[in-house]
Amino acid sequence: MLRLLLTLLFFALTPCTLALGEAAPVSVEVATQTDVEEVIQLSGTVTAQRSARLSVATAGLVTALHVDDGSQVQEGQLLLELDAELAGHQYDAARAAESQARRALADARRRLEEARSLAPKQSIAETVVKDLAAEVAEDEAALQRAVAEVGYRKGIRDRHHLQAPFAGVISDRAVELGEWVTPGQAVLALVSSAQLRLDLQVPEDYIGRIDAGTRVSFYLGAARDTMHAGNVLTLVPVTDPTVRTFLLRVEPARPVPGMLPGMSARAELRLATGQRNISVPRDAVMHYPDGRVVVWVVEEKDGVATAAERLVTPGFRFGGRVEIRSGLGSGDRVVIKGNESLRNGQAVTVYATSGG
Repeated sequence: MLRLLLTLLFFALTPCTLALGEAAPVSVEVATQTDVEEVIQLSGTVTAQRSARLSVATAGLVTALHVDDGSQVQEGQLLLELDAELAGHQYDAARAAESQARRALADARRRLEEARSLAPKQSIAETVVKDLAAEVAEDEAALQRAVAEVGYRKGIRDRHHLQAPFAGVISDRAVELGEWVTPGQAVLALVSSAQLRLDLQVPEDYIGRIDAGTRVSFYLGAARDTMHAGNVLTLVPVTDPTVRTFLLRVEPARPVPGMLPGMSARAELRLATGQRNISVPRDAVMHYPDGRVVVWVVEEKDGVATAAERLVTPGFRFGGRVEIRSGLGSGDRVVIKGNESLRNGQAVTVYATSGG
């Protein structure tokens, strides 16, 4: 009998004891109206503003390769050489012909000056002076041809050297020593490592809502924890009819270490909806297996702070927040921490409040 009385007394006192001792600590945020944004998740690729498949300007045999896949090069750097022996001999011959033409012209001018100095004394016939003047004119033309030939032969000789048109990285080497190459044949691929950008595919439904002021953030590869800011560079309003998307190019707001052409990227576009509504931190929204979406709020009952469950209708997710379209009102104190195991009517202790 004594044991039965003690058991009944325990069960009678337990609810009161639990009610007094289960005030759960929570952190709350006062619900207010905020501008609602729609966040679009996109995938894309890092591309370079400048890339080129390099070719030689004349046919020849490859005698030297100064780069390989992955080589960093500067503008004007020598990349490849062709056998220029014959071109060099032709250039030397042209220079010799130019030198000879200069000497011939100098001699013709000297004789013409002598003839002109003797003409007033009638020591030489006028026809001789005219013949010498014509000879000077012919030698001047011959020198011009020789100079042009030197320039042509020098150009041919120099075209046996392939130089980098801009600074970048060699992404592909398609030639080996000893190969015969011809103009138009791609021998090297050069990609600029500066002025990198993201090429993103955007569904055509959003084409009218993106402009230069659209906020963009992105991460590279699997580095999801490292987000970078970007700026809309250009929008190509021509859709791909097979997938109904258009091209959006984004440039980093500041240099990103380790960013290279060809890397995969994930981006978020924040689009203004023109609406204001209540939004709460993402951690405040509880999803249950039965389909309910709940936000816990703190209410005052008889001077005691208690937890109350509110069924809500969520909307857009943006910036770590969730739009609440129904179920909450401005001024509600929403539980954002400590809501994992709350019960309706449970006493709570508010240890931090934000917003409002």
